Amino acid sequence: MERPFLTIVTVCYNAAAVLEDTIKSVITQTCKDYEYIVIDGASKDDTLNIIEEYNEHINKWITEPDKGIYDAMNKGIELASGQFIWFLNAGDRAYDSRVVENLKAVASNHDVLYGEVMIVDDERRPMGIRSEITVHNLPERLTKMSMQRGMVVCHQGFIPSVNLVQLFMENNLSADIDWTIRILDKAKSPLKTSFIIAEYLAGGVSKKKWKKSLMDRFVILRDHFGLYRTLYNHVLIIGRAFIHRIRRADKDHY
Repeated sequence: MERPFLTIVTVCYNAAAVLEDTIKSVITQTCKDYEYIVIDGASKDDTLNIIEEYNEHINKWITEPDKGIYDAMNKGIELASGQFIWFLNAGDRAYDSRVVENLKAVASNHDVLYGEVMIVDDERRPMGIRSEITVHNLPERLTKMSMQRGMVVCHQGFIPSVNLVQLFMENNLSADIDWTIRILDKAKSPLKTSFIIAEYLAGGVSKKKWKKSLMDRFVILRDHFGLYRTLYNHVLIIGRAFIHRIRRADKDHY
């Protein structure tokens, strides 16, 4: 059997309030050259009922206890059979119905596809493109070295070849940074798309555990780039965040 172009993975836990929107954004794609995998962490709400309702549109799904989001995402990696993999977790959505079609159209001769995401609030109201409303400006040419100053690419907008993918570390809230760096270290031809890839629901585990996330990020960047460079870059990160906050305050004032 020919491999699908794309594996789309949704991980969830007690996500009944947001999961259906995510599923609908996948199954309404104009290009059907994908497989869809849902990994549930043994939810106690109506999540399983929603998964079963859309069972015919989901290629593989499991529901069982896990050790956290990255353990669940690793299960998705291990089940993936597509050429590329895209994590679109519960609450996130494909930006429109042609995302898979557009990705496939530009994928030839590239091993990583990446692009902008639209951040939305709990009411699904657009807050702005991530590069515009945060300190993370998405570079035209994404490399390992681009990651020295943090997660400049959102994982909802980062779609690597499965051939480059390794498992996430499971005991670090910033494991997505490490995963992305390891992929980019091996990537030979990343491509920035000209279209928005996903809607990203603001929040997340790292936002709820902000201090632990920052400490975990520092350890990862130190291990990849060295202590002194990481210390220097964190000074720049803090300064950039401070300036960004002032600019946002001025903009909101006027």
